[in-house]
Amino acid sequence: MNPLHYQLTLHDYRSHRFAITLIIEQPDPVGQLLRLPKWIPGSYMIRDFSKHIINVRATTFDGEALKVSVVDPSHWQVAPHHGSIKVHYEVYAWDLSVRGAHYDQQHAFLNGTSCFLEVVGQSQQPQTLDLLADEWAQHQAWSVATTLPALAVNQQGFGRYQAANYAELIDHPIEMAKFAELRFEAGGIEHRMVLTGVHDADLDRIAADLAPICAAQLAFFGQPAPFERYIFMVMVTGNGYGGLEHRSSTALMCSRDSLPYQGMGEPSDKYQQFLELCSHEYFHSWNVKRIQPARLQQSDLQSPATTQLLWWFEGATSYYDLLFLYRAGTIDHPTYLNKLAEQLTRVYRMPGRFQQSLADASKQAWTKFYQQDENAPNAIISYYTKGALAVIALDLTLRIRTKGQKNLDDLMRLLWQDYGITEQGLTEHTIEQLASQLAGSDLNEFFNQALYATEDLPLEQLFAQVGVNFSLRPPYASQDLGGPHDKATEAGTKPYLNLGANLVNSTNNSVKLTHVWHERPAHRAGLSGGDEIIALDGIRMNNASQLEAYLQRRPVGDRLTCHYFRRDELGQTEITLDIPPADRVVLSPTTPCNWPEK
Repeated sequence: MNPLHYQLTLHDYRSHRFAITLIIEQPDPVGQLLRLPKWIPGSYMIRDFSKHIINVRATTFDGEALKVSVVDPSHWQVAPHHGSIKVHYEVYAWDLSVRGAHYDQQHAFLNGTSCFLEVVGQSQQPQTLDLLADEWAQHQAWSVATTLPALAVNQQGFGRYQAANYAELIDHPIEMAKFAELRFEAGGIEHRMVLTGVHDADLDRIAADLAPICAAQLAFFGQPAPFERYIFMVMVTGNGYGGLEHRSSTALMCSRDSLPYQGMGEPSDKYQQFLELCSHEYFHSWNVKRIQPARLQQSDLQSPATTQLLWWFEGATSYYDLLFLYRAGTIDHPTYLNKLAEQLTRVYRMPGRFQQSLADASKQAWTKFYQQDENAPNAIISYYTKGALAVIALDLTLRIRTKGQKNLDDLMRLLWQDYGITEQGLTEHTIEQLASQLAGSDLNEFFNQALYATEDLPLEQLFAQVGVNFSLRPPYASQDLGGPHDKATEAGTKPYLNLGANLVNSTNNSVKLTHVWHERPAHRAGLSGGDEIIALDGIRMNNASQLEAYLQRRPVGDRLTCHYFRRDELGQTEITLDIPPADRVVLSPTTPCNWPEK
């Protein structure tokens, strides 16, 4: 069969529309079925991208109209025709996220899952794509950034691209803009970063800091590298954050104050977080894009692909993203342990870890994690954060069982050699089986506790074996994320009193509770997510900062009269202040500390 051919034109930035033509030279003689993915790999939620498809119509090459019937929200059927056909449609691109498509006067960004209708029955055929600039893009001197292989493009990158099949076509996001750009080499491979949006970033600083992180990951896995070139596509906004992995690129969103500026000395916490995000998505090039669960490999993106392995693919990646900042020399050992303590704190703060196992958290990601409600802290646990905790425990267990001869690095490299390079999908229990082989003993007891039960793992004992002291302490500040804290060493210092709830300022000059932790003061007082506190002890509470400061003036056990609104109904209750739980993690090295290795 001849290649399928797509043509995407930047149609109208004012109404945020792409115009797409799809040429099918050999359509199904009984009527060609078309469909659009309902979800995008790496983001485990049904999103129904077809809601942004406009006016699907078809013609013969002679211009004769062919009937197009809507089969269901994501499928279209073209009437039978013996001969080539053209399918025309538009895409509304106004989703400023790493998952969808966005088009305005500043840039055009797209994922193939949002734009390119799949020709059912011909998904394995070669695909070509023409990117056509409109007058605005030409006038603004836009260029194209993508790792989709080019066939015939101009200096700006507009023109024809190719893909071996539909899966490859939709796994190369595309950015078109007059973007800022930096380049560096790592492991003999060209890397680029393109940035859109308003910013004052020090591009040389980013290149200098990111290059060793990429080089360390490439060296860790060894040859062959999974790509010939790599692009970081960054959309800079006021307060955005997120990333999505692809086979040789990543789409990122960050706030402009997460980027370094000219003259910045030590990296800020936000900049370190940005580098960690880059490290995370880059590591996914191996761990989930090549080393994959069989259930994800087999998905047609029309229904949820449920797997219990997300704990590994996001948890291990979350562990390694920070580790490679340390191995690359971006952060030192004390900073690494402090950052890791903050990561673990996000697990210990969640009572939902006693309600949902890690395997179930992975399988229920499609609903419970991606569609969280106000009760989420009490009902679920993140397979990112607890997954990272579990792989740390696995690393320490492997070291103990093998007397330091094997660790998590060996397991990751084994997965790459046996499953990533060969593209063999993992069964639901492959990780457990391989880990037991490396350990030289049965790890069923470990995995039963780590994956299928809900009690806490014995991190204090495990960390002690590698010279790290693990402890828990109460919070001593409003934004206490964990790690060491000056006030924790001050004799007689009172922990930071709180309601056991997430607080935000409402538009009504009151304090809104978004989440309420079970068995904490707000919960015991009968308050719920969505309630708005208007007064404590007869004093009006205009914002969260005022309320938190008021609590610090009260002793433990004090009873506060609380007036609040639930919807439009006024309520009154009594809040009794308690001692906050010890749920902030502290990791401190003992002598000698031999973990982790660089």
